[in-house]
Amino acid sequence: MTAAGAFDAATGDGPAPAAPDGRRAAEVRVAFEGLMQIRRLTNTETDDPEAVPAAWEVNQAVRSVALALEAAGIAPSAVDEAGARAATGYRVGPGERPGTVRVEWLGPPGSGAAQEEQEALTGCAAELGRLGWTALLYRGPRRRRFLEVEPPAAGRPR
Repeated sequence: MTAAGAFDAATGDGPAPAAPDGRRAAEVRVAFEGLMQIRRLTNTETDDPEAVPAAWEVNQAVRSVALALEAAGIAPSAVDEAGARAATGYRVGPGERPGTVRVEWLGPPGSGAAQEEQEALTGCAAELGRLGWTALLYRGPRRRRFLEVEPPAAGRPR
């Protein structure tokens, strides 16, 4: 939770979540169930409303993807007070195109994150795909892999 009491999903760019593990897990569970409730209430045009991102998610794609990954039990990366990478895990940020999200697997120097990234990102893509997102694995600069995530074609903003 933030100081104002609002839940913030871990994107991997901030400090490690400050709540004790049990409390953080409960917060994530409640936030994710809220997200599924939004899907059930707003995706009335589909047979399985939980299988497709809601318009709210598409408009808040970075937050939604981060919540989905955290709810799946995938570890976020984190940075320390100096901004140095302090934990290995996913990092979620805006993609290159509007409405897309970039997911990377990062860690401190010497952590082995680069060797883990293909397997870890494949797991992230599977979880996001289960929730209706399209996640494609790419190789970028310095041959580092990343996911480009977007809503299914019918859910993209125009």
